[in-house]
Amino acid sequence: MVTLALDAIAAREGFAALIAALGGPERTRLVGGVVRDTLLGLDPADIDLATQLLPDEVLARLEAAAIRAVPTGLAHGTVTAVLPGGPIEVTTLRHDVATDGRHAVVAFTDVWQDDAARRDFTINALYADPATGAVVDYFDGLADLAAGRVRFIGDPYRRIAEDHLRILRFFRFHARFGDADQTQIDAAGLDACTARANDLMALSRERIAAELLKLLVARHAVAVIALMIERGIWRAVLPEITDARALADLAAREAAAGVAPDPIRRLATLIPPAAAEAVGARLKLSNADRKRLIAATQGPGDEGARALAYRVGFASAEDRLLIAGADVAPLRDWTPPALPIGGGALVERGLRKGPEVAAVLRQIETRWIAEGFPDAARVAQLADEAVRAATIMRSASDASSGRA
Repeated sequence: MVTLALDAIAAREGFAALIAALGGPERTRLVGGVVRDTLLGLDPADIDLATQLLPDEVLARLEAAAIRAVPTGLAHGTVTAVLPGGPIEVTTLRHDVATDGRHAVVAFTDVWQDDAARRDFTINALYADPATGAVVDYFDGLADLAAGRVRFIGDPYRRIAEDHLRILRFFRFHARFGDADQTQIDAAGLDACTARANDLMALSRERIAAELLKLLVARHAVAVIALMIERGIWRAVLPEITDARALADLAAREAAAGVAPDPIRRLATLIPPAAAEAVGARLKLSNADRKRLIAATQGPGDEGARALAYRVGFASAEDRLLIAGADVAPLRDWTPPALPIGGGALVERGLRKGPEVAAVLRQIETRWIAEGFPDAARVAQLADEAVRAATIMRSASDASSGRA
């Protein structure tokens, strides 16, 4: 019997009390990602529990145990237990009554295998006893996990018809958990995703974006994105994505520079620069991510890495340099400095408050950047020179106006 290492999970403050309140291992089990990731030696992002208890009983039991409960999704059986060690979602066992490709109507059950059967992939349908760690596997998910294989539970076409997002999830999970050379990719699942790729048009662009951004930073993202392009998966919703070679180049540069993969930076390599604004809007990215996506496609120019970072910000500069294949080493352990002079110092040197000060300050900053951010003493010299020049120009202008 396969058992789960429970040390880190059981050590979470409040976990034991929660399991006791929910009737113990006889009624409640760990489920899904926490089981899968822990078996792989990964730190699970979340802890989820499945229970035979109905949602109202879950709420009542948590209240009786003085555990704060939030009814985050009662219609689908989910209650969030807020523990000192972090929130844990508790969901009543379910089976689907009706689906439309985007939403499901569920009914509650107390049969563990019925709940497992409605989940998407075998590796996500693993349960574990929260006391002993014994793993319960109804659909050979353990074998698939060991092989690096992502396999639908049941008929792939039917599972995709239930929720079209499963097309993208199939590829994202393969990019994260599959084998590097893709020899273990499930042929039936791949063919079904290919045949039903147009179903993605029925999904909200926010859901598509969420899956895409997660996929782009997965360990085998480059190979999987290339496969998706080959299979025409993006054609209906992101026709701009036609070539993964620039993504492959960027991934290699990120690895060589020791820079963590970034989904917005990687997305920028997959689309034509002219399409960045439209793609960002279509995917309904945040304003910050849209601006960064557009900026990442604009190239680094020739001003130098540090000057670029000072002007456009560290993240945007790193994006542009990496995408262009330029050196990012000058940015390592470097913090953009602040210009060591202000408008007040220029007024003290004889300038008039207002536009004149602002214009001269910009001139000083431009020279300061071009000289590689010299110290305050050099900036004082630059200020003296700029103020002298501005004063001469102002005097000439005043004299000219007087003659007029």
